[in-house]
Amino acid sequence: MTSNILGGAFLPHAPQFFSLPETEDMATVERVRSLAHKIGDGLRALQPDVWIVVGNDHTNQFFLHCTPAFAFHVGSEIGGSFGERSFSYSVDSETALGLVRHLQDEAFDPAFTSTAEMEYSFAIPLDHLGVAVPIVPLYVNAYVPPQPTMERCYALGQALARGLAAMGKTAVIIASGGMSHFPGTQQYSSPDLEFDRQLLEPLKKGQLRALLALDERRLDETGNIELRCWGVAAGALGERVPDMISLDPSWHHNYASLGWTTPPVADDWSPHYPTVHAERVNLTRALHALAHNRSERELYLADPPSYAASRGLDGAEAAALVSLEADAMAALGVHPLVPFLAKLQIDHDRP
Repeated sequence: MTSNILGGAFLPHAPQFFSLPETEDMATVERVRSLAHKIGDGLRALQPDVWIVVGNDHTNQFFLHCTPAFAFHVGSEIGGSFGERSFSYSVDSETALGLVRHLQDEAFDPAFTSTAEMEYSFAIPLDHLGVAVPIVPLYVNAYVPPQPTMERCYALGQALARGLAAMGKTAVIIASGGMSHFPGTQQYSSPDLEFDRQLLEPLKKGQLRALLALDERRLDETGNIELRCWGVAAGALGERVPDMISLDPSWHHNYASLGWTTPPVADDWSPHYPTVHAERVNLTRALHALAHNRSERELYLADPPSYAASRGLDGAEAAALVSLEADAMAALGVHPLVPFLAKLQIDHDRP
């Protein structure tokens, strides 16, 4: 079974990408823009039904009046401005409302709004990606305590993916924010570059659950409170290796860009210790008896084929019980620990 989350991205949204002050290194800005546009090309090629965009509010509207942990925009359009830039996007209201209903059924209680404005945390990654299709905006509270835990964000992303699957829709998911920065504090010029480098190592390998190790204090101490948006997207994406990844530090913000543009493939993972298959119960019971009952082993050692027949086994199952070969058991899908223990005991008792 393949995931209905076809791909995604984690992208920075520093306001300097729009304002372009002289303090910025323009080569770094262009590098971030160029990579995001390349990621956008890859995501468009996946032809998703919907684009989910997860961003945070910088105390612009969800602050003193109402501060939800999660809020969906369900209106037909969302717009906003920053500096001299104005932006507007259509909203896939039907999908947004469907996700609200599904999440309520899963014991989440997301807020929803029809009129909230879009800020640069959404507009910048969408602009860099080159997105012009209807979107589903999801606000995550990053800046106003108490914020949702990383575990809660990840769980919401998992539920969001299940909701989309229940609706029969494919999607790509964009997480806006990150990495380390401390706007409005004395540490603004001291982002935690070493922490960011260390955190990206497991993410490069597709180990997105590494984000779950970040508690409230660690997120705050390293300037990474916006990674809660990454947590939501990670829950939706699952363990998946990114196709593109880059860390581009600036004096005030470590710009991290990750993109997943390869379509998901069917999961053909088979565990070493599978469940006991219904059609192998008789064989498994016979093996279990040999592993734990001396009298049963005596009967087996006296005449293995007759013992197999007495257990109602024939064909490949009987042959496997007679040989006790690991490969024969594996071919039948037998839990390997039981024949291993049975053979251990048989070899010990064999004359």
